[in-house]
Amino acid sequence: MSLTSRFFSSSLLALAIAAASQASFATEATPLPADAPADKSIGQLDQVFAFHDAMPTGITVTDNGRLFVNFPKWGDDVAFTVGEIREGQVFPYPDAAFNREDASDPAKGLISVQSVVADGKGRVWLLDTAAPGFAAPKPGGAKLVAVDLASNKVVKTLVFPANVMRTSTYVNDMRFDFRVGKEGTVYVTDSSVSGPGAIIVMDIASGNAVRRLNGAKSTSPDPDFIPVVEGQQALVTKGPDGKPKTLTVASDGIALSADGKTLYFSPLSSRHLYSVSTALLRDPSVSEAQLSAAVKDLGEKGASDGLEADANGAIYAGDYEHNSIRKRFADGRWKTIVHDPRVLWPDTLSIGPDGYLYFVANQLHRQAGFHDGEDLRDKPYSLLRVKIDAAPAPTH
Repeated sequence: MSLTSRFFSSSLLALAIAAASQASFATEATPLPADAPADKSIGQLDQVFAFHDAMPTGITVTDNGRLFVNFPKWGDDVAFTVGEIREGQVFPYPDAAFNREDASDPAKGLISVQSVVADGKGRVWLLDTAAPGFAAPKPGGAKLVAVDLASNKVVKTLVFPANVMRTSTYVNDMRFDFRVGKEGTVYVTDSSVSGPGAIIVMDIASGNAVRRLNGAKSTSPDPDFIPVVEGQQALVTKGPDGKPKTLTVASDGIALSADGKTLYFSPLSSRHLYSVSTALLRDPSVSEAQLSAAVKDLGEKGASDGLEADANGAIYAGDYEHNSIRKRFADGRWKTIVHDPRVLWPDTLSIGPDGYLYFVANQLHRQAGFHDGEDLRDKPYSLLRVKIDAAPAPTH
């Protein structure tokens, strides 16, 4: 046999062996076993309530265990924008009439509430964006409403003054401190999707307010941030030119330290946690440049749509990219306390008097606006809780 013939025969033999090997490999493959090593869940979750109608965003637990929730008008059929969970149902709060917009006076009646917070002093506050669907807020409609928990009656309404409002303003979350100011101070995030983010500082007695950290790096979306949820890029919408565009959201989650001296906050479109002295926030002699320089970047915590603080100096943050809740200890250490595939977009955190951390899992990222008009949410949405053996940070 010639050298060429031998080489040709050897090549054919090698190819035949390789083909046989591949065929054998292909026929031997089996589906991945159900008990193969997999991602492990963390934390024992309880479902407190299941929502079968409109999507909730906010939850608060009072010091005697009452549960309040809100439903912003983002496209769902919202029968009432604030409710109380009791007797296995959600009832409009404080009543059905107040949950209807007053066309003659935007300051009266609720338009679209984004957040509810119990203040530790016998009231629950309702944060009305007056901006259904993230539209420009209706003039004179964005407001804070305090409801007395004993009488279930509105006892105070604070309309955001024009000097802190922009056509792009979307007031999102709030924290109270009754240790400063005649009747206390409230800090509110502007989580605009098209304009500057900010921290709005309002004096409760007078209703006077100022915008701080307006358009600062710490209150603005991270330009390099690309959210990934359930393994896919999330919050993708269509831009004015019809091309895909990721929705960006400014300062969102907010938490006040147990001593009231530090405010923690973060843009929704970011993985970083920021903090700043509340004394500097309230001081009109401190310039915006000085205030921005005083902000501390506390590093990455995960992407959050809600923050909370406890009485021991810890901060809790949702991590919507990883179906998780994380805890930052007073010394700066982080620990994941919840990681579960059912925690689909954790939104808003509230610590109850029972030592549980309550939060909503509302599948926000599955809304039709992010999926070419197809609503991928799978009802029910859930109000969940996990034991943390801690009390809420005091407000007074």
